[in-house]
Amino acid sequence: MSLKSFHIFFIAVSSLLAFGFAYWLFRQYAERSGATLLLFGFTSVLVGTGLIFYGIRFLKKLKHVSYL
Repeated sequence: MSLKSFHIFFIAVSSLLAFGFAYWLFRQYAERSGATLLLFGFTSVLVGTGLIFYGIRFLKKLKHVSYL
């Protein structure tokens, strides 16, 4: 596995983890109603979205480099 393909895989897994964490935080907020849970949930959504945009930018920047 090349460094480029590992980087893409790592970005994808990290963004899925951020969105999963946000989902869990929003469910906890529905049960407990804490302001910090809501704040961290929105922050996690922003981080996940930022990772997706970073991954797209990374792919555009290194489109001439092979995966092997």
